[in-house]
Amino acid sequence: MAAARPFADMLARFLTVHLPVTRDCSRNTISAYRDAFTLFLRFMEDRLAIPPDRVSFTDFTTPNVAAFLDWLRTDRGCSSATANQRLAALKSFFRYVQTEAPEQIAQAQQVFSLKAAQAPEPAIDYLPLEAIGLLLEHAKRRGPRDLALLTTLYDTAARVQEACDLSYADLHLEKPASATLTGKGRKTRVVPLTQQAAVILAQHVGTLPQDPSGPVFANRANQRLGRAGAAYILAKSAQAAHADRPELVPTTVSPHVLRHSKAMHLLENGVNLIYIRDILGHASVITTEIYAKASPEMKRQAIEAAAAKVLGTSNYDQTARRDLLAWLRQAI
Repeated sequence: MAAARPFADMLARFLTVHLPVTRDCSRNTISAYRDAFTLFLRFMEDRLAIPPDRVSFTDFTTPNVAAFLDWLRTDRGCSSATANQRLAALKSFFRYVQTEAPEQIAQAQQVFSLKAAQAPEPAIDYLPLEAIGLLLEHAKRRGPRDLALLTTLYDTAARVQEACDLSYADLHLEKPASATLTGKGRKTRVVPLTQQAAVILAQHVGTLPQDPSGPVFANRANQRLGRAGAAYILAKSAQAAHADRPELVPTTVSPHVLRHSKAMHLLENGVNLIYIRDILGHASVITTEIYAKASPEMKRQAIEAAAAKVLGTSNYDQTARRDLLAWLRQAI
């Protein structure tokens, strides 16, 4: 009879074989799972004085995992959503353990018994078109690469890693222009580019080696730009834009804000949620619906439309109507 595999052996196989080979997970996904276990091992050592090499399956009890989640929220200041992601990583590991080591099923049930915390729905941070234009204006002053990067992040609504992963062969800059993005689960999608974005990208890539596998965005060492590098480039343009118009551009702008901004602008211009879902690469339109819920402009339009149907012709004069609409725009 085969000897039972210890926790360390199972965790190593999970991270190095199951995730990258069997499930074909991306580097980012594997890193997220690895980080969850790194934190759990750190918690076990800090709180229970059990060093990482002594942690075993029996340490994954309901009280221990619950205390770990509480430690994430209190000591490390993590949000409930982040703590839920760490719990999901532990559960995923124990689903794997159940099939590889059935003797651990009872232990796995202790982890499965924990429910994810109710996380508040996050607010959608996005910028108006005028702010996007100002950001791009300052990026242009920094050079064609920076302008092309920020234009790509906004125009394609790409996740920052998707933009960093773009290679020369992923761009089609002739009409109709498009970019092929590789997203979560290594799923690809083709996103249309506006004519202005295609021109900006063509000017940038025209200075690059015509290598199909070469990166569209590179750092000073001519290596593929990373997420931190992209965030730094955006931060520099945001700081300059904020100095010009502090009431329009916040002090910090993350790459994801550009993604949110594009989605909101598409929605407010009447683009169907199904199309926006496809551009964003969401698995379900339910995820995309958060933009409809968050759009103050769409809420205002809905109230005005409903009022017109219910109340009929307004008795307000033009001045009173303007005052009412101004209040609605400010209040909603």
